[in-house]
Amino acid sequence: MPDDLSVIFLALADPTRRAVIARLGQGPASVSELARPFDMGLPSFMKHIRLLENSGMIRTRKAGRTRTCLIDGPGLSNAERWLVEQRRIWEAQADRLEAFVMLEQKEEGNDP
Repeated sequence: MPDDLSVIFLALADPTRRAVIARLGQGPASVSELARPFDMGLPSFMKHIRLLENSGMIRTRKAGRTRTCLIDGPGLSNAERWLVEQRRIWEAQADRLEAFVMLEQKEEGNDP
């Protein structure tokens, strides 16, 4: 069974799903409104919606015949926390590399 982050990043790997998330960042929207810009049938579009919903990034509610989608924070928050941690790790590595290069240059007499 895939972990939560794998499901989130799988959902974000598709440009259609990223566009849906971007649109929902402006507020809730019906499935038909979200599907309008895309050249695909509603059944195909619903697969994208289900994947986003299963990833925990959106939720849907149905009122009559209209299904409305809205952002559901936990999925995106999990991805953001992971990305922030990765950035911290890479910045620390870059800082250590810079310190190493500066020390090497100083020892060689090429003090910048």
